[in-house]
Amino acid sequence: MAKTNKTLRRRNEYQIYDVPIDSFFELAFSIDCVVFGYGKKDLQVLLTQRGAEPYKGLWALPGDLVYPDEDLDTSAGRVLKALTSLPDLNFEQVHTFGAVDRHPLGRVVTVAYYAIVNMKGFNPKAAFWADKAKWHSVKNLPKLAFDHRDIIDYSYKKLKESTMTKPLWNGVIEEKFTLTQLQSFFETVLDKKFDKGNFRKKIDLFQYVKETEEFEKDVPYRPSRLFKFDKKLYQKNEESS
Repeated sequence: MAKTNKTLRRRNEYQIYDVPIDSFFELAFSIDCVVFGYGKKDLQVLLTQRGAEPYKGLWALPGDLVYPDEDLDTSAGRVLKALTSLPDLNFEQVHTFGAVDRHPLGRVVTVAYYAIVNMKGFNPKAAFWADKAKWHSVKNLPKLAFDHRDIIDYSYKKLKESTMTKPLWNGVIEEKFTLTQLQSFFETVLDKKFDKGNFRKKIDLFQYVKETEEFEKDVPYRPSRLFKFDKKLYQKNEESS
């Protein structure tokens, strides 16, 4: 695109000033992937140790600039795989962070995506310019590059809210699960304990949690009944709401 010397006259209540049109195109977009991990006593988040400036050596979310020829969703999958060797996940766009000084090299607006996975099924390996890829407890995060602590905090708040309204546990815990296992997921993500009886009353509201005729096997205690997620009913409820 040919450069132009045209300016845009902008007015506010204090002054009128000229802004070069070219300056509006001096802006980069990036993607940051917030991958929460379930499977331990507390919730984890996947971080990479930066092997390049700026902030070389610090921990950060897997993130990179968006290529000029790719859309945001495609970029999220590419960035995650390039830095951690993990496959594309069922990401959800959570928020856009655009503080003017958030990146030391220039104006960069980042779009954050988040997902939650069972850590047992994912073995991240650092690649590209990341030196390490490691799970960290959300309760004990190291010093982070950029504004990534703010991004994690915001995404964690969104995750908690969504856990109460969406079946985020589907695909994270076993396909057939006990109510105790389901309660454990909620307690880990929400970082709170539930009374067993009250929790099961809450679950009664989730019409898409269906009991099966099966019970646990090979356990040293009285086997518990297994439940499963009724995806068709959930989708039907979503369409009618």
